[in-house]
Amino acid sequence: MHTKITNRLYSWAVESDDQTIEQARRASRLPIVEGHVALMPDAHVGIGATIGSVIPTRGAVIPSAVGVDLGCGMAAVRTDLVAGDLPDSLDALLGPIAKAVPAGVGQGHAAMTKYADVWFAANRYPGELSEKLAKAAHAQFGSLGSGNHFFEVCLDEDDRVWLFLHSGSRGVGNQLAQGHIAIARKGAGRLDHQLDDPDLAWFVQGTPEFAAYIGDLRWAQAYAFANREAMLEAAKTVFFRFVGRGRERARVNCHHNYCDVETHVVEGEARDVWVTRKGAISARAGELGLIPGSMGTRSYVVRGLGNPLSWQSCSHGAGRRMSRTQAKKRFTAADLAAQMGDRAWLSDAADRLVDEIPSAYKDIDRVMAAQSDLVEIVHTLRQVLNYKGC
Repeated sequence: MHTKITNRLYSWAVESDDQTIEQARRASRLPIVEGHVALMPDAHVGIGATIGSVIPTRGAVIPSAVGVDLGCGMAAVRTDLVAGDLPDSLDALLGPIAKAVPAGVGQGHAAMTKYADVWFAANRYPGELSEKLAKAAHAQFGSLGSGNHFFEVCLDEDDRVWLFLHSGSRGVGNQLAQGHIAIARKGAGRLDHQLDDPDLAWFVQGTPEFAAYIGDLRWAQAYAFANREAMLEAAKTVFFRFVGRGRERARVNCHHNYCDVETHVVEGEARDVWVTRKGAISARAGELGLIPGSMGTRSYVVRGLGNPLSWQSCSHGAGRRMSRTQAKKRFTAADLAAQMGDRAWLSDAADRLVDEIPSAYKDIDRVMAAQSDLVEIVHTLRQVLNYKGC
């Protein structure tokens, strides 16, 4: 359930600190905000805008509020397999998955070339990418990236097998976003409002800057969605070959770093507003979504309840309770190994994955309990294999 911090800020946040709340307050005071900002249960400090916040705006968008991984999100496939169909160990699957779905900073591969060719032919970039960036975007199509991006094999409450992954628009989305954020910062002094934080600078609808940003944003969001689809196809093929059989039964694919025009009721009137979800997913009534915990905790398939106070949104994950730097100082590779238990994972890279240790994240059970008015749980997933970039 939520707390009304001010008329302009509603919060479902758990384990929130003063810095997170104050950052959200700054965003909520912007004159372009329509109604109120909604903080999700996993909210924590970000750049400019809080990660885990939903920001509705009228006639304007804030590039840094959307973030640098445009269209980042989750995708999952439910298979017709059950736990009994799997071998006793999935360790031998890590190598084939790494080839099918490369992970790590800047990593790409040639195996997806024909799929990338088809997608790029049907989804022309609205402006002009540099030759270097265009080549990188093409090569990285169908790859995970690094940080908290991952691929997992999971079992639900009925021991059915799921394939689950997290990724976005890779280097091309980051470069496009960084460019627009820099332009917005430079133009902050021309806005009719004194900003507490230049990272909250916005583009006004109807201007060339706004049109250029929205064009790039929508293209990158489409790239991110297709990137996840391509990875699911590649991973599914490898996984079914590894097991010896299998079919797909259902699929979910959703953004959690994005912005789009939506119709919402504001002050009793239906209005079209730009809704920015920075670390939040859409949770319209009946809509399916995906909420991961961490590499060693449960994840969830959820169905939205359409709560208007959250702008029909919910959390995108557990949310960090400490920074990567803090996690590396506090925990060791042995700590991570202990928390991963008997899952198949990249144990040889434990020293490079310490910042992703489950203890660096909020309690996913508390996060889910805090949003019982935003979503209902459809499936609870537990990992049996985790693979991610270092």
